[in-house]
Amino acid sequence: MHNVTETELEFLKLFWERGELTARQIAEVLYPECTSSDIGTVHSMLKRLEQKKLVRHSRRTHPHRFSAKVDIEQVAGSELEAIADKLSEGSMAPFLLHLVSAKRLTREEASEIRKLLTDYDG
Repeated sequence: MHNVTETELEFLKLFWERGELTARQIAEVLYPECTSSDIGTVHSMLKRLEQKKLVRHSRRTHPHRFSAKVDIEQVAGSELEAIADKLSEGSMAPFLLHLVSAKRLTREEASEIRKLLTDYDG
């Protein structure tokens, strides 16, 4: 997966929160005045997101509706892998150790990680 810019992430968050949206609906959220220039900007970004295979659109309706092709876990995983490659030669251990030692996990998250580690065949 390609790196996701802050602006691209804003679009993806909208899709994750609201589901399918038209370009106008996106523009109305991101640009309250919603000018034709704003809608053009949204269309340009949607085209870029489609090229990166992060967003899809449906031609079943008019206007076309767009939705995320990736979920938050995929994007987070990709971003985390890029940071791990940059900082720790790809190792995730420093990140997990930090999360645990800084008590940044809920009990449920810690339990889920514990189960994943128990089932890990690495």
